[in-house]
Amino acid sequence: MKNVLTQFSRIFVGLLFIISGLIKLNDPVGFSYKLDEYFSEPVFNMPFLVPLTLGLALFLVILEVVLGVMLLIGYKSKFTIWSLLLMIIFFTFLTFYSAYFDVVKDCGCFGDALHLTPWQSFTKDIVLLFFILILFINKDLVKPLFQNSVQNIIAYASIILCMFMAVWVLNHLPIIDFRPYQVGANIQKGMEIPDGAPKSVVEMIFIYNVNGVDTEFTEKDLMAIPEAATFVDRKDKVITEGYVPPIHDFTMVKEDSDYKEELLQEPKLLMFVTHDLAKSEEGGMLKLEKLNQEAKAKGYKVIGMTASSTQLIAEARKKYGLTFDFYFCDATTLKTIERANPSIVVLEKGTIKQKVHYNDIKKLDL
Repeated sequence: MKNVLTQFSRIFVGLLFIISGLIKLNDPVGFSYKLDEYFSEPVFNMPFLVPLTLGLALFLVILEVVLGVMLLIGYKSKFTIWSLLLMIIFFTFLTFYSAYFDVVKDCGCFGDALHLTPWQSFTKDIVLLFFILILFINKDLVKPLFQNSVQNIIAYASIILCMFMAVWVLNHLPIIDFRPYQVGANIQKGMEIPDGAPKSVVEMIFIYNVNGVDTEFTEKDLMAIPEAATFVDRKDKVITEGYVPPIHDFTMVKEDSDYKEELLQEPKLLMFVTHDLAKSEEGGMLKLEKLNQEAKAKGYKVIGMTASSTQLIAEARKKYGLTFDFYFCDATTLKTIERANPSIVVLEKGTIKQKVHYNDIKKLDL
């Protein structure tokens, strides 16, 4: 019975680590954005780690896949199980912290393929911790499946293949796109809220300064506010989260007007997406104006989408000789649309027809 439970744990943990790791390895840039959240000021306040998040994301997801493979084949079982135990303790702490303090809404455990609430993520890690502890207690029952030479080949091959996959997706795009802006998706439909969908329950909170202390009052407490209290602020507290459409916060703003209604009706719209012009790849930006001219000659409306300031837009237009107009959209939304900075998106009346990395401009079919 003990051996059966140990072998089940071995297969369950190994496969789950491989699947979870491969999903994140498919989109390491997206996972690095999640790490940015953890290192941000409202969470762990470690901004010095933000520039390292992509490297850290790659290391963690490759380690996750390789440890899963090593566990399944029984390669260096004691080292593997110790590593798995330390990883799951670390992940369990992160998911508990996220859930208890309500700071990171989605841990990114399965990338964009499967969204889990913070408490669901924590529960998942507790289950994994249980099975890894079984493996830890019964380490001696995790035997190698093959002879040493074969074990070495499989282990090192998994590392090399993971590194190859990482280089590929970083220089192109995720192999499988799980995001709401995948090719074939219609942006207008993605923003729709179905009839009868649950609505958010929101409570208004009023903040008053009472004897030098900022104090929160709900609507039912307003009569209890002292006359000498001074109003400070008002905020909305979400009691119950309602339906959130897969596409939200999508705008196409220029000069304080949102043009998405008319632009998403364009039969031929080409968008250059660059969430931050200060961090955009120079090699990619240098290719945009030539493509702009080619697309316009074929009847396309060409625009840029960015969350950058007007000053950065002006600097980019001058530096790269850009002649198309830029429209503003939230940086998080733009990073969700595409991972490359810049990238190219082709739409037909709001439906995404093509998406390419700036390295793959030749693959565009205009």
